[in-house]
Amino acid sequence: MQISLRRLLSIGFSCANIGYMQIRPAGPADTDAIWAILEPVIRAGETYTLPRDMTREDALSYWFSKGNEVFVAEEERTNEASLLGTYYLRENQKGGGSHVANCGYVTLPSAAGRGVARTMCEHSLHHARERGFRAMQFNFVIGTNHRAVRLWQSLGFEIVGRLPGAFLHPDSGYTDAYVMYRSL
Repeated sequence: MQISLRRLLSIGFSCANIGYMQIRPAGPADTDAIWAILEPVIRAGETYTLPRDMTREDALSYWFSKGNEVFVAEEERTNEASLLGTYYLRENQKGGGSHVANCGYVTLPSAAGRGVARTMCEHSLHHARERGFRAMQFNFVIGTNHRAVRLWQSLGFEIVGRLPGAFLHPDSGYTDAYVMYRSL
């Protein structure tokens, strides 16, 4: 039996190795859990161009910037709910570029490899289409983030640009970043 993505998103669904998961808009009560997701990724400095010593307040201000619509991936197991990931959706540019969406995704490190990022991206593609966006662009995908590059490609994104040595990775040194794009 096939169920449409719209139906899956409206009812929530189970993903590999996790309980019942739903994507929902983030609220003020989620800020501590979102910080718990963002902090280890920021401190590692491997996938986002954010200062590794960024404060909680600055990180949350960045994530909830004006124009960002923020969502969380929430897992429900035995009457408890916990956040596994978060993403934001926004216009990539203003004016003539406002029909192209942009997103940022972060998964709780302990939830990596469990389908959370894929689910968030699928949700964002659907939601962006509903909001009238015609395409989605990722401006700076770190070349050493092989899992993300493969995931985005499996979801229809193409590498449309390479920025040689544009990112200083804490272990790999200067590495390429990609611009990735897909039509909606």
